[in-house]
Amino acid sequence: MATQSPFFGKRDRDADSLPSRPAPLMGSGTNLSGTPVNPSNLSAQAANAAASTAKEGGSKLTVGPNIKLKGVEITDCDTLVVEGLVEATMDSRVMQIAEQGAFKGSAEIDIAEIRGLFEGNLTVREKLVIHSTGKVTGKIRYGKIVVEEGGQLSGEISFGASAGSSSSAKPALQAAA
Repeated sequence: MATQSPFFGKRDRDADSLPSRPAPLMGSGTNLSGTPVNPSNLSAQAANAAASTAKEGGSKLTVGPNIKLKGVEITDCDTLVVEGLVEATMDSRVMQIAEQGAFKGSAEIDIAEIRGLFEGNLTVREKLVIHSTGKVTGKIRYGKIVVEEGGQLSGEISFGASAGSSSSAKPALQAAA
């Protein structure tokens, strides 16, 4: 009974005995340890952080494992990460489907990375990457494609995913057939 846990009750006693000190503000000339900071480095670091955020995309929707999102239209989403099940139509910049993830429906996107399952209409304007665990079935149009060994691709597959070339690519394929 003489010993007491260092975590319980200690805060109340120490809070009264310590003088309160406000936290230093960003750009105040010192970091948290009191070391002087060059303000020009702060602006460079902030610019780098803003640039990396812009590269990754502003809006990101992650559908986590065991989550089912059905019957929706996804718009104004820069990056969609699918770890659960999504049944939707969407127009986005980037789609990433994890190994355990599945997307069923229609999607028009710039870049797709498929490690799980995609079923439906897929238009990839720039680059489609199907990893070794990925399976894509349906009507697929793409600009560039990479399929790792083990990756599966089946259905109606055509080259030319841009808005102008998708309508002109169909007659060219029919004429060649």
